[in-house]
Amino acid sequence: MTVDIEKTAGGPPGTPPTRPEAIKAIPVRHYGRYVSAVVAIALLAAVVYAFSQGKINWGAIPDYFFDDRVLTGMGKTLLITVLAMLIGIVGGILLAVMRLSKNPVTSSLAWFYIWFFRGTPVLVQLVVWFNLGLVFEYINLGPFYRDEWSDFMTPFLTALLGLGLNEAAYMAEICRAGLLAVDEGQTEAAHALGMSHAKTLRRIVVPQAMRVIVPPTGNEVINMLKTTSLVSVVQYAELFRVAQDIGQTSGAPAEMLFLAAAWYLLLTSVFSVGQYYLERYYARGSSRQLPPTPWQRVRANMFSLGRPKGGMA
Repeated sequence: MTVDIEKTAGGPPGTPPTRPEAIKAIPVRHYGRYVSAVVAIALLAAVVYAFSQGKINWGAIPDYFFDDRVLTGMGKTLLITVLAMLIGIVGGILLAVMRLSKNPVTSSLAWFYIWFFRGTPVLVQLVVWFNLGLVFEYINLGPFYRDEWSDFMTPFLTALLGLGLNEAAYMAEICRAGLLAVDEGQTEAAHALGMSHAKTLRRIVVPQAMRVIVPPTGNEVINMLKTTSLVSVVQYAELFRVAQDIGQTSGAPAEMLFLAAAWYLLLTSVFSVGQYYLERYYARGSSRQLPPTPWQRVRANMFSLGRPKGGMA
């Protein structure tokens, strides 16, 4: 911004100097911001107008939004999300510890697992799990379990293994980065106090690594929620599959896809709020003052409306 300073003329010799006038700050006008805002609003209006003119039965969305089939599919989506993430987190922690191990065998096995599952698309993995019945006619676990592969590998188990084992490879790298972010002096000090390696990990390293692990893990949970839509190819009746089936029977296929998208947006928004507060919890001690929560910002803005400008309330 530019500054306009008015200088006062000096008085006669011997007279006290006059106090200079206050600086008048003149803000610089950013015309590019106004132009970009107008362009963005015009593009948004064009998109809204295009959809308003399309052949879309918007009334079908609220009619089926709380349909029992849709709610059941949403429940299955949440179930497979939670269980697959549990497998991914537990497997990721185990693989990260194996990868950092000084044992070359366990380290190499962990590297190979991560390389394989990160290098192949999750959709391909799901289809492979679903069609392993073409390779193995039976699953034989000795005296514990024996059954035909087609009966054993249900759509639910296919979705759980396909998503969970794939997620473990990504969580392994996230956990490994978090463990490496902790200073080695923490481990050396714990060992000097007589702590075992497992106890040092559990009480010293992992709690400090959580500050690094939690943010990307929250992103992985949200990504897993959306990735569950891929399990429709293995006949698992989650939200996306149910929306497709309702769209075919009701004659509103596009509307049901919009309905599924609305549910995904709602669920990811809820998960994002949970991720925010979880990150805030583990950020304690890393900064002197935690940033205000959205609710605290709203309250501060509401109370500041009644305060006079330039002074205190």
